[in-house]
Amino acid sequence: MNMLETFLKPMHREGVRFVAAFAIVTLVLFWLWAPLGWIGLGLTIWCYYFFRDPRRTTPERAGLIVSPADGVVSMIEPAAPPAELGMGDTPLTRISVFMNVFNCHVNRAPIGGEVRSIAYRPGKFLNASLDKASEDNERNSLVLRMDDGRELAVVQIAGLVARRIVCFTREGARLETGERFGLIRFGSRLDVYLPGGVAPLVCPGQTMIAGETVLADLQSDEGPRTGRTS
Repeated sequence: MNMLETFLKPMHREGVRFVAAFAIVTLVLFWLWAPLGWIGLGLTIWCYYFFRDPRRTTPERAGLIVSPADGVVSMIEPAAPPAELGMGDTPLTRISVFMNVFNCHVNRAPIGGEVRSIAYRPGKFLNASLDKASEDNERNSLVLRMDDGRELAVVQIAGLVARRIVCFTREGARLETGERFGLIRFGSRLDVYLPGGVAPLVCPGQTMIAGETVLADLQSDEGPRTGRTS
């Protein structure tokens, strides 16, 4: 990768109209008063950066569950999957990845499988880093059925600033590990509900890279990991 590729990333098609709108407003601001134009230019660059869609290298070994989002692990705790998915009320290990407005917001499949169901539920727009956001906020939930029959849920959750959840896939579709399946605009969170008996291999506070960072391993008997901040 050269220096240019380090700073210039591909932009997702969802961002084209937003960047265009920011650019038009910026031109108007420059016409009105140059200092305002420079502010508009900075916001236009940020908008492009928000919708960036960089290439990722996804590990291909069977059984690896990867992070569906860039961001930070905000919580790891037992919780029942969203009721609308029909997965029962038995608590599963839930890993929450919080995305701020500077993270890449393209979401990727945590593991390969068939999309058994997709369920959208309207709700509030609380701070996505709060625990109750999983219950109260607007969300879009997917169930992925893996080749061995086990199921994993991944939930897109809107946040305080995020007002639009986008899902690119459909029920019955086949997703590969790390494949793009959605996007949330302007700050949000992704929850992953691991299959029963699978331990997380990440810790709260750890930085995630969508499609690359391994959250868990279906083939591992390692217990939950602990970590320290230094």
